[in-house]
Amino acid sequence: MALEKEVETVIVGNYEEMESEGKPRDVKSKLLSFLWHGGSVYDAWFSCASNQVAQVLLTLPYSFSQLGMLSGTLFQLFYGLLGCWTAYLISALYVEYRTRKEREKFNFRNHVIQWFEVLDGLLGKHWRNVGLAFNCTFLLFGSVIQLIACASNIYYINDNLDKRTWTYIFGACCATTVFIPSFHNYRIWSSLGLLMTTYTAWYLTVASLLHGQVEGVQHSGPTKLVLYFTGATNILYTFGGHAVTVEIMHAMWKPQKFKSIYLLASMYVLTLTLPSAAAVYWAFGDMLLDHSNAFSLLPRSSFRDMAFITFGFACTPLYLVWEKAIGIHECRSLCKRALARLPVVIPIWFLAIVFPFFGPINSTVGSLLVSFTVYIIPALAHIFTFKSPAARQNAVEQPPKLVGRWAGAYTINVFVVVWVVVVGFGFGGWASMVNFVHQIDTFGFFTKCYQCPSPTSVHPPQLNATAPSPLRH
Repeated sequence: MALEKEVETVIVGNYEEMESEGKPRDVKSKLLSFLWHGGSVYDAWFSCASNQVAQVLLTLPYSFSQLGMLSGTLFQLFYGLLGCWTAYLISALYVEYRTRKEREKFNFRNHVIQWFEVLDGLLGKHWRNVGLAFNCTFLLFGSVIQLIACASNIYYINDNLDKRTWTYIFGACCATTVFIPSFHNYRIWSSLGLLMTTYTAWYLTVASLLHGQVEGVQHSGPTKLVLYFTGATNILYTFGGHAVTVEIMHAMWKPQKFKSIYLLASMYVLTLTLPSAAAVYWAFGDMLLDHSNAFSLLPRSSFRDMAFITFGFACTPLYLVWEKAIGIHECRSLCKRALARLPVVIPIWFLAIVFPFFGPINSTVGSLLVSFTVYIIPALAHIFTFKSPAARQNAVEQPPKLVGRWAGAYTINVFVVVWVVVVGFGFGGWASMVNFVHQIDTFGFFTKCYQCPSPTSVHPPQLNATAPSPLRH
């Protein structure tokens, strides 16, 4: 009990002092602080829940059409549980690293801890380099997917411009995120993000049920292994959104509470993803195989036009890595940091224009990047950090009794590594790459309007049809 109290003091004390320093006194300053500074458990919950699913919500019905209703539901529950476990591992490693550094009197006043630094401090530079490579690549393509999704969504609201033009516009809007210093300042953005994600999920559910099943609807999935594992890796990607776990934890006043917050956020996310994906798949069935964005099959209405999901979460960790690389991370000037961050937006913008394959790109990123970034590496890092009896005895946070302490944690970690290597990276990588290459062969790079309606379409059910995928035949 005394050790737990000491740990809490080390973790929380300095950070609360850092946040309370220069406490606002007038009403204007207090209002600004309320809107801008968020380190509570509620802020963390909003950030976790809104960041976990975001734009992937719109592609989950597409995954259900590839997997079938039963497999789609089971994979969501399974990967949701797996995601909670690896988020717990990351939080335990973060607390271990931060406690050790603060006992050494290291000051994090103007420094945001990131995952690669945790790996460096606990396991050395080789782990740091591997973690940094996978994490940055995943966050880069995660930002690309968010940008593609924004352009795709707005196209179904206003199709006077094609998706590529909307990507140009939202790429410029993306640049405004350079002014958000860290996740500590995401209070408004994350609240809005979760509000819109919740609205969108329930819009999809209610609109699909009211629409009813289309004439001759078929639910033939799963039909091909390549489609089955493509759909599974998209769900793997959905519940692998904790690549920003460390940044969110560092923004909290009491980061040791993160693991329970993430569990509650995941439970809430499942109440959004399961009903919406199941309802859309029930209504449209196999039509979704050629429509990766669920909006494309629902009739235009003011309710659909209100359904929009915010953008920007995956960019912030990339900005922080870039700041550290060029040596201005601890600069106090927000304008200088914002200006220095702008080059990070350019590759995001460019890749979103090159690969506008919303849906297939999710699965590819899930199998090749998410599998290592948020599942394999954290599980292995936890095993190697606490491999010695002394490390386990002196660990800041012991594994819960529910999983069998260290023996249970080790067993689960080995299972996670084997499962994700074989199913996520192996079969999932093969399937998603086959599907991704097919999209390139069918639509080409820099396609102007991916999966847009054919101008010659006449009948309402065919308004959003695209060329059928050879993978179905």
